[in-house]
Amino acid sequence: MQYRITEFFVGLVFGLGLMLSGMTDPAKVLGFLDLAGLWDPSLALVMGGAIAVGVFAFSLAKKRSLSFLGADLRMPSKQDIDKRLVIGSLLFGAGWGLAGFCPGPALVSVAAGQSKAALFVVFMLIGMLIFEVAERRAQAAQAV
Repeated sequence: MQYRITEFFVGLVFGLGLMLSGMTDPAKVLGFLDLAGLWDPSLALVMGGAIAVGVFAFSLAKKRSLSFLGADLRMPSKQDIDKRLVIGSLLFGAGWGLAGFCPGPALVSVAAGQSKAALFVVFMLIGMLIFEVAERRAQAAQAV
């Protein structure tokens, strides 16, 4: 139960941060991505801050085997850049550029009642389902 309360508050703070930074506003995101037009660099500061926090957090996490709440802490071991990572990154970037949403801000926007975000989330879930089906088929084909 303690984990669920902590997870709720961490998610709440994250969602509020996304709202305050403008990451839930597709127009602001698309303005940031429009390098050839009226570029809005404000989200670069948000991303820079997130990267700085992430670098600190991951360097601390690498030295630990347990989370601050006592759960096992396992860091990913895979570090190579492969075809799947590149294709996934390109698809993520294309979706972000076309819609102005990425998954976290889209969920916050759905909770705020944005219908465009709800449509994005529906198609995001469909994409995740397609990926799962394709993965299972690929694994089944390898097992044969």
